[in-house]
Amino acid sequence: MTSGSRHGGQHSEPTPRVRLVDVAREAGLSKTTVSAALNDTGRLSPAVREKARETARRMGYRPNATARQLRAGRAKLIGYVVGEAADAPSVFLESPYFARLTGATAATALRRGYALVLLPSGSLQSEWADLPLDAVVVTDPGADDRIVDDVLAAGIPVFSDRSVEGRQGAHWVDVDIDSAVRSVLDHFREQGARRPVLVVPDSTTRFHAEVFAAHREWCAEHGLPERVVRAGEPGNGPVVRAVETALAGGPVADGDPAAGGDRPGGGDRPDALLVVAEASPPLVLEAARRHGYDVPGDLLLVCVSEDATAEHTEPPVTTLSLRPEAIAEAGIDHLVKVLEHGSREPSGTLVPTRLDVRASSVRRHDQVVSGGSWPGPRRLA
Repeated sequence: MTSGSRHGGQHSEPTPRVRLVDVAREAGLSKTTVSAALNDTGRLSPAVREKARETARRMGYRPNATARQLRAGRAKLIGYVVGEAADAPSVFLESPYFARLTGATAATALRRGYALVLLPSGSLQSEWADLPLDAVVVTDPGADDRIVDDVLAAGIPVFSDRSVEGRQGAHWVDVDIDSAVRSVLDHFREQGARRPVLVVPDSTTRFHAEVFAAHREWCAEHGLPERVVRAGEPGNGPVVRAVETALAGGPVADGDPAAGGDRPGGGDRPDALLVVAEASPPLVLEAARRHGYDVPGDLLLVCVSEDATAEHTEPPVTTLSLRPEAIAEAGIDHLVKVLEHGSREPSGTLVPTRLDVRASSVRRHDQVVSGGSWPGPRRLA
């Protein structure tokens, strides 16, 4: 697109930028009053403040961003990277969890005066070094992800998961995954399940490492074998295939080479399934039916998912929500404290998850909690 349109062989003149003084003149107010109204400062009546804002909106007034940056000493830009999707960026766009987390982070940041800049997963320093970033958010970095090290080396604050805890210039927000996994497994046990299977992605993120650890400890405490199937790749197809591996005959214990999700192991058919690898709940439910399971009669089902379709299946699927909106709110709150209030101490927040119990994980109909929030039992001291 050219810098100016042509009509009759002549360049059209650009539309003059609306100035603050123009808004003041149109509203019949002083420039100082209009400035205070737009910046939410000063002691103005609600009617005067609204008149100034409405006039500015109608006239298309935009503050001078360059001047604001010079005054604040910041560009008000936040880099945003989805570390887990480095090898499959298209899957990130299909993920209800990452879609909600990204949208909530962008909206929360914008309310605080910051804009989000999406950076490619696996970004090299040369790709973002020239951007005036005030901070970088790295969601679920892998164990060998370089971007956290590169951003911290550049003197830019990093906001990520608990894997960055204690590092200078790094701040974290994470979910209480130990309590979350235990709440699901305890729920299965209360419903009579004794052969639960865990379906997880083949991932090096801290989140999935903690899922493994919590599952392993719980199984040891209850004298049960670790039944684990890994999905080799993200996305509905690979995860559903991993679910089918789990359902076909029961996977072998975690640690055996046959537990990788490529082929079923021996053992009894599972009576409960916790699907941590993200997949569409209706597709998981359909896979169970193809393998002859009645849900919840033969198989209890819980999916870690933010997919709203889980509420509308038959039966409705129990979901463990990681509460992406709460994660975004806590992360941006840390960011503002660092950038605007000078906080320099490493900080972090642990966000509780939410287990929404529906019919897919409740065997007796009188225990169904339709659409309700069931916090689940917590780890005993």
